[in-house]
Amino acid sequence: MTFAPEDYLDLNHTEHRMLFENAVNVWDALKQITSYLQFRLKPAIQGRSIGKPFISGAVFVGKGTVIEQGAMIKGPAWIGENCEIRNGCYIRENVIVGSGCVLGNSCEFKNSIIFDEAQVPHFNYVGDSIVGYRGHLGAGVILSNVKLDRGEITVPTAEGLVPTGLKKFGAVIGDRAEIGCNSVINPGSLIGRDSVLYPGTVWRGVVPEKTVVKVTQEHQLRPRRI
Repeated sequence: MTFAPEDYLDLNHTEHRMLFENAVNVWDALKQITSYLQFRLKPAIQGRSIGKPFISGAVFVGKGTVIEQGAMIKGPAWIGENCEIRNGCYIRENVIVGSGCVLGNSCEFKNSIIFDEAQVPHFNYVGDSIVGYRGHLGAGVILSNVKLDRGEITVPTAEGLVPTGLKKFGAVIGDRAEIGCNSVINPGSLIGRDSVLYPGTVWRGVVPEKTVVKVTQEHQLRPRRI
């Protein structure tokens, strides 16, 4: 069983489709980020800063992108055009961001690929993951990337576990998928295009495209004793 990049991502919505050229499975692109940036990144700051954010060497920032004071960008990193990098955003090496993206307050990114117009705006962790075109993470969403036993990440399917060859791999969030607030996506998860996960979802595995994952709760209302 394989999970082709085209099943989850529109490669026309990234400047970096070369990362996926030889990928049998969509997560194979994560293995290429380091070498891709090493050979193709040409550092330049073409956007503008508000105040004094921290921007290290080996960083490219495209035209129209605004980086607010309090953001930290540690290269190598490649950020496209017309993005918002807001106060408190922490980009921690080997991160590739498309154009028109929002990376927000108290969000951390590491070894990840963010497609055009994705929004990761509030209190999110994106580690060793891919967020597709117009993908959206609600406030507090975590893409966890390491198993508790530090072993190889596998993708659970109906046919069994599919090995990834990676000890760090969070999730692939397909194009236009919506992940509700305070959800935790466990390592080795694939979220299909146009899917919706309700707030507070804890998920591991594969969500088919155009699927809604509901979380139900039972509430009890009792008189308050004063």
